[in-house]
Amino acid sequence: MQNRQLKRFIYHVRHRYMTMNNAVVLIAAMIAISWAWASVGVVQKNYVLQREVDDKRRQQQLVELETQNLAFEQLYYRSDEYKSLEVRKRLGLADPGESVLILPANTPAAKLDQPTTQSTKVQPAVQPSNEPSNVQQWANFLFGGNERGLK
Repeated sequence: MQNRQLKRFIYHVRHRYMTMNNAVVLIAAMIAISWAWASVGVVQKNYVLQREVDDKRRQQQLVELETQNLAFEQLYYRSDEYKSLEVRKRLGLADPGESVLILPANTPAAKLDQPTTQSTKVQPAVQPSNEPSNVQQWANFLFGGNERGLK
């Protein structure tokens, strides 16, 4: 009896599902799936290549900007303004019409500028300043303490 049911099942599958129409549909479905799979692969590859192209363009723009910056620096270093500033800085020269400012000997800036030898140099004692501390200055700023001192 089982042999008979098995034969019926095989006959049923063979005549119902293994037809020429079903084979054509199956082949068409396989072709469509392979085409879709290949399309997804091509899209992914194009995406990766486009990212690389964009990165290269950004690098090219960066190099172009650096080149322009270096060209501007060259122009600046060749300019008379730069040469004048360098001569003034290195050689201590002045432009025509400029005068030298000589400070009195008792000003702090003149004392710092005077050359002294190590043996005659005396370490000044730390003098308390009349200036309020940083915290006190902030308190005066925030709460109006400076206003009282101006009146």
